[in-house]
Amino acid sequence: MIMKKSTFNLEKKLKKQGYRIIIGVDEAGRGPLAGPVTAAAVAVRNFQFSIFNFQSNPNDKISNDKKWDLIRDSKKLSEKQREKLFDFIHENFYVGVGMCDHKTIDHINILQASLLAMKKAVANLLKANLSESNSESEFDSDASRCIILVDGNKKIPKLNLEQQAIVGGDEKVKSISAASIVAKVTRDRLMRKWHKKYPQYGFAKHKGYVTEFHLEKLKKFGPSSIHRLSFRPVREAAKQGTRSKNIG
Repeated sequence: MIMKKSTFNLEKKLKKQGYRIIIGVDEAGRGPLAGPVTAAAVAVRNFQFSIFNFQSNPNDKISNDKKWDLIRDSKKLSEKQREKLFDFIHENFYVGVGMCDHKTIDHINILQASLLAMKKAVANLLKANLSESNSESEFDSDASRCIILVDGNKKIPKLNLEQQAIVGGDEKVKSISAASIVAKVTRDRLMRKWHKKYPQYGFAKHKGYVTEFHLEKLKKFGPSSIHRLSFRPVREAAKQGTRSKNIG
């Protein structure tokens, strides 16, 4: 089976249409029972050169070509591959990250929390780079030359920028693929930190997603302070009356 590769084809097309800032956005963590939902927004640096000639370092053509080619839907990569690409993406893209914690997810639901995390990621990306004073910054305040490419079938609410929702965008559009990797690695690293506080749940291994092991430990110990109480398996465990001893 031949795996489809994401490309810069859409970014090239939009660039030719006059867009200066083309931002890919994706999230990680909609399905887990614990932890935040995390989003990333990225825009490739030196766009006019990068899309036609991937190698940013002429002395490292093979290595960088492979890294650019490897940027695809984070779910199609191993954890080791994602970690290796994380720094490469930060070197070659402008990056912004946004999160909504478990409490926000319980309050407004996971869909709205995911969209809010995306909005935060875009805001953080623009804020960080609009403040740059050096002449090399590609960012300016002209919103008409900016477009957001969002993975999925929904646009980000209350965002005064042009958007395009793309179903399966993380598999097709290179900028969205890069965003999916940043979001996934950022969230996974955070869940490994939570594992140190709550080792009994195995967060370092499953990152809060539904696994047989996670469900068994959830039933045994009850929810921790970062579990999503609005998710049914967590609610059911909370009803057993064991939640209080795991909050801290």
